[in-house]
Amino acid sequence: MKIYADRYPVFLRQLLTDLLVVVWVYAAIRFARWLHDLVQQLAVPGEKLEGASGGLADNLAEAGGKVGRVPLVGDELTGPFERAAGAARAMAEAGRDQQELVGQLALALSLAVLVFPLGLVLFGWLPLRLRWMRRATSAKALAGAPAGRDLLALRALTGQPLGRLTRIAPDVAEAWRRGDDATVDALAALELRRLGLRRSR
Repeated sequence: MKIYADRYPVFLRQLLTDLLVVVWVYAAIRFARWLHDLVQQLAVPGEKLEGASGGLADNLAEAGGKVGRVPLVGDELTGPFERAAGAARAMAEAGRDQQELVGQLALALSLAVLVFPLGLVLFGWLPLRLRWMRRATSAKALAGAPAGRDLLALRALTGQPLGRLTRIAPDVAEAWRRGDDATVDALAALELRRLGLRRSR
C-alpha cells in the first residue's frame, strides 16, 4: 500500500495535511471534553442539594424515631417529622434528577460539537486520502508490470490537459498508437508525476 508520494512537493503537502488533520481531531476532542466539564459544573448545586437534603432527611427521621418513644404523645409527634423527612427526601431526589439532566446535556453538547469536525475528516479528507492511496498503489504496480506502461500512457491520454500532452509530441495520440517507446514512456511518466510518483528504475 502506497501511503505517501515519492516526489517531495506532493509528499510534503500530504504530510502537512495529515498532521493538520491529527491536530484538528485532537483539538476538537479537547474542546468537546472542555465543554463537557464546563457544563458538568452545573450539576454542583444538584450535588449539594442532594447531600444536604439527604442528611436533613436522615436527621429528621432519626429525631422522629426518638420522639416516637415519648410515652402517650410519641405517635402524634412523629407525624410532622416524618412529613418533613419525606419532603427532604423529595428535595434530594430533585437534586439527583438535576445532576442526571446536566450529565445528559453535557454529553449531548459534547457529541454535537464533535459532529462537524469529525464529519469533515470522515467524509471529506479520509475518502480523498484513501482514493489517492488506492490509485498510487495501482499506478506503482502498473509501472513495474510489462503492459503497465501502456495502461498508464492511456490513462494520461484520457486524463491529462491537452497542453501537457502536446508538449510530449505534436500528434501524441498517433505516436502512442504506433507504440513509440519515447512517447509511451513520457505519457506514463506524466501520469505517475500527476500522482506524485517516480518511475521504478
